[in-house]
Amino acid sequence: MSDWVVQLIEQSSYLGIAFLMLLETVFPPIPSELIMSIAGIKAGQGQLDFVWVVAAGTTGAMLGNIFWYLVARALGLQRFRPFVERWGRWLTLTWKEVERAEKWFARHGGFFVMIGRMVPTIRSLVSVPAGLLKMRFRTFVIASTLGTACWTALLAFAGFKLGENFEQIDVYLGPLSNAVIVVLGLGYAWRVWTHRNVGKKSRND
Repeated sequence: MSDWVVQLIEQSSYLGIAFLMLLETVFPPIPSELIMSIAGIKAGQGQLDFVWVVAAGTTGAMLGNIFWYLVARALGLQRFRPFVERWGRWLTLTWKEVERAEKWFARHGGFFVMIGRMVPTIRSLVSVPAGLLKMRFRTFVIASTLGTACWTALLAFAGFKLGENFEQIDVYLGPLSNAVIVVLGLGYAWRVWTHRNVGKKSRND
């Protein structure tokens, strides 16, 4: 995959970076760590401008972020409600929790989105709750852009400094991504278990 990414960036420059980051946001298996670190290497070699590399990566990722936000907003909470009522245990949600989340998101959603954009593994998923809970579009764009710009700049800078040894980035981000996956998995298992017990208790009452 890295050869294809290198070739596209060499042929299409900033447009190629933006396109790859758009794909990465819509189709997460394409890693932003690879795209932006390679772009950073090209900037370090003088073939590209570092600022424009970050701008292109941020722009492409934001197009994908906005896409998922609009899809989730079009779905809306009311269309999502039957899924919660039918599959609540496996979604680890009750409708009251969704309503509480909506109120919480109205107050703290911007911070959640901005920080979420800088967390490996889940950064591409942050747009969905923001859209479902109808976060203000302007707030969503500002918070997402700030978080996304920090993430792309960090990766590009790593590539800029590490040069052809950009694989070393995965030495640090790989374990972090795995840790996030483990924590999410354990959290989900705990939520499923406690949700089941809550359901049993409510039936007994």
